[in-house]
Amino acid sequence: MSNLGTLSVIFDLDGTLVDSEPNYYEAGRQILAEHGVPDFTWAEHERYVGISTLETVGIWKREYGLAASVEELFAAKNRRYLELARANTAAYPEMRKFVELLASEGVPMAVASGSSPEAIAAILQGTGLAAHLRTVVSADEVERGKPNPDVFLEAARRLGTDPAHCVVLEDAAPGAAAAHAAGMRCIAIPYVAAQSDAPEFATAGLLLRGGQQEFTARLGYDWLVGLRLDEDPRRPRSTP
Repeated sequence: MSNLGTLSVIFDLDGTLVDSEPNYYEAGRQILAEHGVPDFTWAEHERYVGISTLETVGIWKREYGLAASVEELFAAKNRRYLELARANTAAYPEMRKFVELLASEGVPMAVASGSSPEAIAAILQGTGLAAHLRTVVSADEVERGKPNPDVFLEAARRLGTDPAHCVVLEDAAPGAAAAHAAGMRCIAIPYVAAQSDAPEFATAGLLLRGGQQEFTARLGYDWLVGLRLDEDPRRPRSTP
């Protein structure tokens, strides 16, 4: 019998399970350069961390006055990203250990991501995480992406789990907001350290301001074991 009882765990993918943001940045930089926008910087890219690709290219079209349609930009960025992702995407070692630890106890798990279904599948297969993470929801499959709760609620539905019994792991403020809106607990591991004071992260049950450098599989597991499901999941618990 698992020490975690009826808990289920839902992972964001990019920046949480895997370090894919460099690939997203490079794909975006290349596409924008091809459409007459040179010198797209990493600092500019950080504005889009946690936002779906479709929303990102929509903002680009408006802000840069791009001639290409949103559909064309979306398809091009996804193609370029998939090329990069298949070649080189690394899972965070402690996240891999955490997934394997939860799997060994039979804890239901899912991935809920703003990436396309093709990108999610490619990364999970390439990293070997697909062996443990078989329930997957893309923002492309629901009406609204993060910060709306749709992807997390759909993940809970597919797992057959009460949202109040779900814990979300997230690296971005929109994802933390989505978890809160879904009535789920959240372990927040900010990808962009400068954003750790964002109000959305204040709703997390556990906020690791040091990001992935601070997260360990044992820390995550011990925090889950200490949860009480009779408490309101929307009430923050602790911040190291």
